[in-house]
Amino acid sequence: MRLVPWTRELEAAANSWPSRIFEDFFSDLPVRTTTGEGTPSWRPAVDILEKDGNLVLRAEVPGMNQKDIELKLKGNVLTLKGERKLLKEDESNYHRLESFYGVFSRSFTLPETVDRNNIKADYKDGTLTITIPHKPEIKARAIPVNG
Repeated sequence: MRLVPWTRELEAAANSWPSRIFEDFFSDLPVRTTTGEGTPSWRPAVDILEKDGNLVLRAEVPGMNQKDIELKLKGNVLTLKGERKLLKEDESNYHRLESFYGVFSRSFTLPETVDRNNIKADYKDGTLTITIPHKPEIKARAIPVNG
């Protein structure tokens, strides 16, 4: 592997139109996007899986306080909102800022098979884990075979 020395020309080329076309093409990925007003925004990455008979959503929201995260359920739509704030005392010291800051909102339509009354959310080490159990009648059960 050959290392290429950094120059201002390389940085300018990386920010040019051909390089940005891929960023625009993949705008649905959990990366920084712009709203209609040109205001930077972001969407945290969310993994959705089934584990131990539960539907589990894991959202990556590092550097946030628990009080800055809002979780609401309206009908069968679960909405995750929040804001990651840039510390004011640190603003003037940055030479480059690539971390994501600002308001975000993600909504997920839940299937009818989940128990909406027993949803639990835990925040630890920058990951919000939302555990949504399935209704008991939906879970698979063993049926004995008599002989």
